[in-house]
Amino acid sequence: MNPESPENANKPATPKGRVGRVFYGWWVALAGALNMVVSSGPTFQAASTLFRAIEDEFGWSRALVTGVASFGRFGGALLGPLEGWLTDKFGTGRMVLIGFAIGGLGMIFYSRLQGPVQYYLAYFIMSLGFSMGGFVPSMAAVNAWMPHRRTIAMAIVIGGSSLGGVFVPAIVWGINNYGWRDTTFVMGLITLAAGPPIAYVSGKRAPAYEDLPLPTSKKTGPQPPPVAQYDFTLNQALHTRAFWSISLSHTLTNLSVGAISAHIFFQLTDNGGVNLSDATAATIIPIMALTSFGFQMLGGIVGDRISKRGVLPVLMLIQAVALITIAQVTSYWGALVFALLWGLGFGGRTPMLHALRGEFFGRKHFGVILGMSAFPMALGMMATPVIVGRVFDTTGTYQTTFYVLAAACLGAAMIITFATKPPVPGRAD
Repeated sequence: MNPESPENANKPATPKGRVGRVFYGWWVALAGALNMVVSSGPTFQAASTLFRAIEDEFGWSRALVTGVASFGRFGGALLGPLEGWLTDKFGTGRMVLIGFAIGGLGMIFYSRLQGPVQYYLAYFIMSLGFSMGGFVPSMAAVNAWMPHRRTIAMAIVIGGSSLGGVFVPAIVWGINNYGWRDTTFVMGLITLAAGPPIAYVSGKRAPAYEDLPLPTSKKTGPQPPPVAQYDFTLNQALHTRAFWSISLSHTLTNLSVGAISAHIFFQLTDNGGVNLSDATAATIIPIMALTSFGFQMLGGIVGDRISKRGVLPVLMLIQAVALITIAQVTSYWGALVFALLWGLGFGGRTPMLHALRGEFFGRKHFGVILGMSAFPMALGMMATPVIVGRVFDTTGTYQTTFYVLAAACLGAAMIITFATKPPVPGRAD
């Protein structure tokens, strides 16, 4: 039996943890990035383009069409802590296999929907699968493998989600030429095919701290192994100020992420918004994706070298400025400024927030701690698409809601300053 297969996820890795000259943790990070390209594309980067196609075909209200994003995230919010616990217990490989199978079948079901009930059920199944096999398992794997380069490794995984936006023009092209049903059916088949190889690479269990090999620096020679961290249990983490500071600030900044993913294509194409054509608007989303990816990589590099708490408030404020910008602009160039600011603020702060969790709370229980920390974040992202859609149906504009979401980012910038490293508890629970 292959020692690197998902079935052997709980068996130790080879002592050196290398494939050729490359440290295996980098392959885990790249597998996580590919995971995010596939799993976040349909429900995050391409969500608003699919919503536009649904609205055009069925003529449903904006709140009904975009509210499916809230309903779909309900599964992730409800089961997030359980998904983290399952990841810690059974390993990333198994979770990816199961999640991608559910997500792919959900997409195929989505391509055959005929009414609102099927629409919501298909999106729920799809979102649940991608939640189970996507973000939490990938982040748990790189947190275990890369304690010495945690922020940049997490940035690579998160960057995969941003790179998924590069494929939005292809999805729009597919919808325009073959229809949204055939396009989503093919996306479902791609998901089913991608699950096994991603699980194969990312499912290998990380060795102990002392067995982790490190890259050799040209200036200083071989580097020492990372100092073993204390692994907080979930109960211990819940009793720290850092846990709640990170969770609340992450929730407040991600309120706008949920709104942007569901409504940005509408804002770019509506007469009362930027008023771009579908094809022109589709070019903005890849720019958002590429700038987010670039600043995620930069945030990963910077976050491994300087204080994350010193940089995070600034990046959150930039995200607020981006929201104010998209509320005001009426031209392509204004939308481009928004895309650049959004990439800097949202992209730069995301890997730092996740790396803080690993830095503060260790490796052993990271999955369940991340899942619990993401619970309020998922609830917020669940609520904002339908609330924003309802406000739009009432007022005909997104302007007020974007201002409110900018204020939430301002609050997050203040709260994150309270996230100091917690002391090691006197005893393990």
